[in-house]
Amino acid sequence: MSPSSRALFQIHFCVVLWGFTAILGKLITLTALQLVWWRMVLVCGALLLVPRFWAGLRVLPRQLVAIYAGIGVIVALHWLTFYGSVKLANASVAATCMALTPIFISFVEPYLARRKFDSSELIFGVAVIPGVALVVGGTPAGMRTGIAVGALSAFFVAIFSSLNKRFISNSSALTVTGLEMASGALFLTIVGLGLPMDAPLLTWPSMHDALLLAALAMGCTLFPFALSLVALRQISAFSASLAVNLEPIYAIVLAIILLGEQRELAASFYIGVAIILAVVFAHPLWSSTRGRGR
Repeated sequence: MSPSSRALFQIHFCVVLWGFTAILGKLITLTALQLVWWRMVLVCGALLLVPRFWAGLRVLPRQLVAIYAGIGVIVALHWLTFYGSVKLANASVAATCMALTPIFISFVEPYLARRKFDSSELIFGVAVIPGVALVVGGTPAGMRTGIAVGALSAFFVAIFSSLNKRFISNSSALTVTGLEMASGALFLTIVGLGLPMDAPLLTWPSMHDALLLAALAMGCTLFPFALSLVALRQISAFSASLAVNLEPIYAIVLAIILLGEQRELAASFYIGVAIILAVVFAHPLWSSTRGRGR
């Protein structure tokens, strides 16, 4: 298996795990801020016990430490808006909003990752729009705010994915993950303690929420986050984001099975998802054909 093929397989495996994140976010009763704070704290705490994290940190230049810390703040904002979308709409809608990521990345990555602009990426990104429009049209009007917050979350994905692509180089994936989780948790602590909140940030979760948070932090965050950073060394952030467009498919199936969300969604929602899926599979076929023609 070639390095690029292995990287694509790794990304798709991550997407399967990420498909559970929206479901867990819906099942956990904490607020979005509390949920994300606990998620980042648990991942960071686990990595502090891993010798490889400290070994990678010792050889990391201070400039990169600062850069990864800044990226961690953007990751925190992404998760905060993503789970805000889950709470305001539902798991299926929040996950589907992530399909907007390629559109944002087609503009953002060439500048942040310093690579040449590829017009075909914009074309495939725009091709996702009809699917997203049908998805939006197939949801109740009360979920529109959740869709807007979900779109903002997709924009944050475009930023931190492009920055990770540019700066990951040969840095330890575990070290980068730990730094980004730690800085994100610190940022949310400042936000949570500095702003008036209906519910305090430092709320101890119930046993039900604690078990779900552990699954979210370890199985759906630590492992796939680090693995995705490894994969980004071989593929572009845009290719990775198109694979991530499969996340809504997994999330929707899981939401139907576990949450019964199909009762809230119209037929146009599923037509839109089918269009998104078609674009996901069309892009690698196009890239492969174009590569053979050169």
